[in-house]
Amino acid sequence: MIGVIVGTHGKFSEELLRSTSMVYGELENVAGVTFEPGESVNGLVDKFKAALNTLDWSDGAIFLVDLFGGSPYNAASRIAAGYENIDIVSGVNLPMIVDVLVNRSSEELGGLAQLAINAGCDSMKSFRSIRDSQAEEEL
Repeated sequence: MIGVIVGTHGKFSEELLRSTSMVYGELENVAGVTFEPGESVNGLVDKFKAALNTLDWSDGAIFLVDLFGGSPYNAASRIAAGYENIDIVSGVNLPMIVDVLVNRSSEELGGLAQLAINAGCDSMKSFRSIRDSQAEEEL
């Protein structure tokens, strides 16, 4: 099974996972890690390692973090650098987490990371753009 860790600045990961459970249902083999003000990146690395120890990541692990280059990303990078079966995707959002959970039993780690990126990108929509393109189609 592929383990999933959501790591963010502040309590965002906890709330994202709470919202995910509202949409997806019971979350299995998923951990949330928060990076709180005053914590060090080394402390965050320890929290990520502790989270990994609670998961079954026999088929790999994927970190979904908020900002590319932010402390959660950097801490996860320190861990991922030592493993071939760990990947990190930044820009975490609710559609991304749901898509990862829905597909992780049928996808390998590389495909799952790409699906996460696609879900994140595809979830961004502008009402005005959609409305305007529909209006053009009607003409």
